[in-house]
Amino acid sequence: MSIAAICNRKVITVKAEASIAHVANLMRQYHVGDVVVIDDRKNIPVPIGIVTDRDIVVGVVATELDAEVITASDIMQRKLFVIGEDFGVFQAIKTMTGKGVRRLPVVDDKGGLIGIITLDDLFLLISKELAAMSALVTREQKNESIKRK
Repeated sequence: MSIAAICNRKVITVKAEASIAHVANLMRQYHVGDVVVIDDRKNIPVPIGIVTDRDIVVGVVATELDAEVITASDIMQRKLFVIGEDFGVFQAIKTMTGKGVRRLPVVDDKGGLIGIITLDDLFLLISKELAAMSALVTREQKNESIKRK
């Protein structure tokens, strides 16, 4: 299954100059724990960083910085790991575990942002698949016992 098929395409984004107060308000409004920082390159939204709720707490709130003055660019994670839309689920898991990240912006072949996939999304997908497999085993065992009677 490709990441494009399961990623969240409603990505909340900001420009690098957005204030952290604005970023935090977007997180609250849309009930998300991250905002992708983008740069428009030839009308293509290219991800250049990510700000998480933890970045705001540790980098701004705990240090008592002014959230109206500090920008996304000031605290965003610049070493951004992305994944191509054609990659598979297990490639996403491998990237997350290998790089130690919980979120991966999903990009098209031009590097444009098309979605985001999170560790929670992958846990949910895998747990549903495991439940379906478990139900299959139970059903097959039941069918076998009926046939033997």
